[in-house]
Amino acid sequence: MTTSERTFFAASPDHSSLPRPVRRPRRLRRCPAIRGLVRETVLPPEQLVLPLFLIEGTGAREPIEAMPGCARLSVDLAVDECARAIDLGVSAFDLFPALDPTLKDPAATAAVDPDNLVCRALRALREAHADAYLITDVALDPYSSMGHDGLVAPDGEILNDDTVDVLAAMSVLHAEAGADMVAPSDMMDGRVAAIRAALDAAGHTHTAILSYTAKYASSFYGPFREALDSAPADAPNVPGDKKTYQMDPANAREALVEAALDEQEGADILMVKPGLPYLDVIARLRAATNLPIAAYHVSGEYAMIKAAARLGWLDERACLTESLLAIARAGADVIFTYAALDYARWYREGR
Repeated sequence: MTTSERTFFAASPDHSSLPRPVRRPRRLRRCPAIRGLVRETVLPPEQLVLPLFLIEGTGAREPIEAMPGCARLSVDLAVDECARAIDLGVSAFDLFPALDPTLKDPAATAAVDPDNLVCRALRALREAHADAYLITDVALDPYSSMGHDGLVAPDGEILNDDTVDVLAAMSVLHAEAGADMVAPSDMMDGRVAAIRAALDAAGHTHTAILSYTAKYASSFYGPFREALDSAPADAPNVPGDKKTYQMDPANAREALVEAALDEQEGADILMVKPGLPYLDVIARLRAATNLPIAAYHVSGEYAMIKAAARLGWLDERACLTESLLAIARAGADVIFTYAALDYARWYREGR
């Protein structure tokens, strides 16, 4: 046995020839009390954001088949949902509108209507819950008949700079309606700088920007696109995917480029989306910046656990909790998740 080995092993009490470890990490795993004392990652509900899908009407609730436990809510029911969340310790909400197809057009006109669904929801939520932290998604896909995050040219090109102008106008409208933070999820180049300049020029210097810095062209968004009917349109010259502006899942270093640009342009928080398949990217961004890092535990990640749990293959509570902790352990300070209320209840009950 080498000197190094003698540091970690000693002779057994009965003087047998088998060495016994001196260092026993299991000492710090023996009971809940000691595990709690040395736990490296703690995720309270205050660090979660609950996404809300909005629809027109009153008293309207439309369950989302691909996302068990989630539903599209009319504004009045969204107000009630926020009240339940706040009571559980979740006080941040991200708003997504599910518009009637008749309100959509190629120019995404409804996105800059000051009386659109998101603006009305912001005003109602702000009046009902003064202390709620309201975040709005800034992208054109919920409003566009093309189903893309940007404007689509006749030849199918996604028009970056024209889109950025619309996103900046959207952001100002949201701030005026009561948004605390805008979250551009479109992945157009230069949009953070344009949004910051537009907000400041309109006097909304306190409105924060959470940039979807590394939003990947992921296959895990399917249930979300069902919830909002926001998949690319099946039409001539309309790209069938979002790969020309969302990031290639094969790339990690590219996320550092995006992060440096967004930080320079004035982003307050940087987002990685999805979460679990991109833990390495979360960790890289955490090491590269002092800004807070957010991650989105997306619809597909949520749905696959729900589906497996329904079949009895997984423990829903244990697996959702482990998933969220893994995202936090990788370096995320903020997590957007459809499981926010479930997790908050479990957290209150004790781990």
